[in-house]
Amino acid sequence: MKFLLIVALGVLTLGYVVVLVMSVRRERLMAKGSPDNWLPTPLNTLIGFVTNFFDTLGIGNFAPTTAWFRYAKLVPDELIPGTMNVGHTLPVMLMAFLYIEIVEVESTTLLSMIGSSVIGAWVGAGIVSRLPKKRIQIGMGGALIVAALFMAAFQFDLKPTGAQAFGLQWMQLIPACLLIGMLGALMTIGVGLYAPCMILVSLMGMNPIAAFPIMMGSCAFLMPFASTRFILSGKYQLRASLGLTLGGIPAVLIAALLVKSLPLYALKWLVVVVVLVTAIQMLRSAFASEPKFSDPQ
Repeated sequence: MKFLLIVALGVLTLGYVVVLVMSVRRERLMAKGSPDNWLPTPLNTLIGFVTNFFDTLGIGNFAPTTAWFRYAKLVPDELIPGTMNVGHTLPVMLMAFLYIEIVEVESTTLLSMIGSSVIGAWVGAGIVSRLPKKRIQIGMGGALIVAALFMAAFQFDLKPTGAQAFGLQWMQLIPACLLIGMLGALMTIGVGLYAPCMILVSLMGMNPIAAFPIMMGSCAFLMPFASTRFILSGKYQLRASLGLTLGGIPAVLIAALLVKSLPLYALKWLVVVVVLVTAIQMLRSAFASEPKFSDPQ
């Protein structure tokens, strides 16, 4: 089963690379007067490296990326969800290739929850790509608050203690699939999957360790579908997305294969504070004048 998952993930990766290359080609053809305006800046690439490095070690990348984009005024608020999904997809898929072998999870449970998250992400991306700017700002502000609360709960170790099961019966599996489908939809607006997935599997009576292959597999399979929808709708910024990708891939390899672990307790609290401040600013912007942003050439 894991072999089939790896093969499917490989095929999906190739398909997504084709979509991304076609989007770059389209952007180059459209940028007649400024042929290089699709190229990522050094700051875009640095953001990709830092956020994916710490994501591989357990912090998450969506909330820090949102905060960095806002403080540096690199991406308009309404384009941040699509830009993050498109840019972080390949680094997250690489994480899945590296980590999906770690934990055994019953195949029906694993495949059902991954499939449900993909469906949720496809539906969620379609909704987010059509939302007006103000609603995206409100949604992202709320998403950041939720993300900060989940991170704070883990810092205080306020998470349910799971049993030792690595699979679910149908009576538990159906609501679990519905819930992770909702989490997949929320990922498209900026709620990371790691902490909510850990809490979900624990509440369902599973060993919390089972969250890792479920979360990694779900992200790896749902993000290409969600990102493709953002690309087709044009609701993303290509240069920032490419920066996240180009910086993120080597960061994942370094973190997973060389660094492996770091003492991150204090850094996680800093991320919680920054994310909460960003959430407040995002919500204030939703009810105030349109914020300015820069797009450095």
